[in-house]
Amino acid sequence: MARTALDGVDVAVLIAPEGAEQVELTVPWDAIRDAGGRPRLISTTGGRVQAFDHLDRADTFTVDTTVHQVTAHDFDALLLPGGVANPDYLRTHERAVAFVREFFDTGRPVAAICHAPWILIEAGVVRGRTLTSYPSLRTDLVNAGATWVDREVVVSTEGPSTLITSRNPKDLPAFTKAIVEEFAVKTTA
Repeated sequence: MARTALDGVDVAVLIAPEGAEQVELTVPWDAIRDAGGRPRLISTTGGRVQAFDHLDRADTFTVDTTVHQVTAHDFDALLLPGGVANPDYLRTHERAVAFVREFFDTGRPVAAICHAPWILIEAGVVRGRTLTSYPSLRTDLVNAGATWVDREVVVSTEGPSTLITSRNPKDLPAFTKAIVEEFAVKTTA
């Protein structure tokens, strides 16, 4: 069998118990899996998590493990789906914020879409970086020391960790392409 881009790459996908935008979870998840990667769903509690389609409840997903049971060292990369409630909850959870910060402290690549950069602000990892997000986060990111740009995908290499960001679900094709490319480069180097 031919080797694929992310063979053997373990990716943590961090979401809150409720509030993740389903398409921002499932489309990157499928792209990672299709490229040979192993995505694992991480949350603040075990059991099942509730995804949303904008403001409507969508599907539920089984949590693989919690942020209390793992560290960044257990993974090669991190994916942060958006949705308004998802990162808003995670940025108030001390262990979730520490888990995100560990990926930057250890030089592992991170991808965040839509409202997910809120948790990056809380983790203190955006200063000096160029990134994008849902437009309503622009002021928050600039106030936290980031340079905000309006592009479908931005790959920031201004620190030890590569950071991939996108604005919204319309950007998912570019976002997933960048995730596979950058996770492959950073985890197989």
